[in-house]
Amino acid sequence: MAAPLPCITTTHTSSFSISHAIMLSSISILSFFLLLLFPLFSMANNKFIGTENVEVIKYDLFPEILKEEAVGRLYELGKVSDANGYLERTFQSHASIRAGSLLRTWMEDAGLKTWVDQMGNVHGRAEGINPSEKALLIGSHLDTVIDAGFFDGSLGIICSISALKALNSSGRLGNLTRPVEVIAFSDEEGVRFQSTFLGSAAIAGILPVSTLQVHDKNGVTVQGALRASSIETTEENLLQLKYEPESVWGYVEVHIEQGPVLENVGLPLASVKGIAGQTRLKVTVKGTQGHAGTVPMNMRQDPMVAAAELIVFLESLCKQPDYYLSYDGQCTSSTVESLAGSLVCTVGEISTWPSASNVIPGQVTFTIDVRAMDDMGREAIIYEFSNRLYNMCDRRSVFCNVERKHDANAVVCDPGLSTQLKSASYAALKRITGEDPGDVPVLMSGAGHDAMAMSHLTKVGMLFVRCRGGISHSPAEHVSDDDVWAAGMAVLAFLETML
Repeated sequence: MAAPLPCITTTHTSSFSISHAIMLSSISILSFFLLLLFPLFSMANNKFIGTENVEVIKYDLFPEILKEEAVGRLYELGKVSDANGYLERTFQSHASIRAGSLLRTWMEDAGLKTWVDQMGNVHGRAEGINPSEKALLIGSHLDTVIDAGFFDGSLGIICSISALKALNSSGRLGNLTRPVEVIAFSDEEGVRFQSTFLGSAAIAGILPVSTLQVHDKNGVTVQGALRASSIETTEENLLQLKYEPESVWGYVEVHIEQGPVLENVGLPLASVKGIAGQTRLKVTVKGTQGHAGTVPMNMRQDPMVAAAELIVFLESLCKQPDYYLSYDGQCTSSTVESLAGSLVCTVGEISTWPSASNVIPGQVTFTIDVRAMDDMGREAIIYEFSNRLYNMCDRRSVFCNVERKHDANAVVCDPGLSTQLKSASYAALKRITGEDPGDVPVLMSGAGHDAMAMSHLTKVGMLFVRCRGGISHSPAEHVSDDDVWAAGMAVLAFLETML
């Protein structure tokens, strides 16, 4: 310990001359400033001189890993495509296999143990100091839609790998108090087999074994596609893919917002409180095929105009659900009110047969996508639409049929995880900017995510990242370099709570 500063006085000068007193005062003042400056000189080693066990708080922002390298990897991965001129990467395609190999290389570079499972999911795991503890799973999907952007799915995987690499580069990866596992899911979009969440549903244990026999438009089954990639998947080992709930602490997913809210509020990150439930329908309308010039208008059984009337009605129903729905024991006023804030309905595909300008078509099919946070309200909308559909089709003397192709209930994110992710986002933005970023928003997700499937296994949390114009599923999809950095820093801040 440094000696106390001498007490200098000018009222008693019997032992010192005035000049001696002035000199001693000068020395004392110099000593005082040196004592103040010595700790600053030693901060390069993050230590105070004389207090070696006290650390100075100093954050490394890792821009070379979380920003430059992460952005470079996103663009490199975005060039791995099955198509020339645009991005397309579907379940177990050649590009999907190449992308998986690239991700394994980057996972290993981050210090993770890697493997590929029987559904083509790519895993990278850090065991930490307690390998038997429940694991944190972090993931997103490596597949894409047709003519995709570079960030949907890929951003969540790359940011997670980068955050773990930052921990590894600073010698802290082995200090994690629980295992952390990054999973790049093989299929979320459902483009090839029209069945979403193949990868995450297998991990969560909710994928029916019959899915192995579902085939694509070329007649190749899911099992056949895996076999072509040298993965032998049977009903037995598919069931063994399921993680035991007792082995998992939680699941976190980082994803682009796919909407315009964050851009409008001027912030790069948001915590997610829930994911809307979703139903996909296929509607078939059959009429009488005929010559466009010889069948009188009042004698036609035209499925095209019937389909058009149904589509316009669907829009009206979903814009004003309170006008059409009646309250009863199942559909309450609160249900209808919740629909006003979250209900969206979309007709995405229309096809006719035969498709010719001089022929009244014999058949029209179209798809409907209905999403809402209230599952009961979503069912009420589908029920009302189906009732009106059959009445309209009877009036027009055409045959109509509705098939349910996909159902997923709404998911509420775990409040504790959401709070932790919100705090990590705040910490990340403050570290990068050096300023108070204000309150981090909490949003709903209208898009489906792997977190929906994983919610059947464990608690889930999500982090949204701003994307330009809210555009997604398009080559125009874009996340700025700084926002990629913010996302990686948020994941790092979250992981640091487990050190």
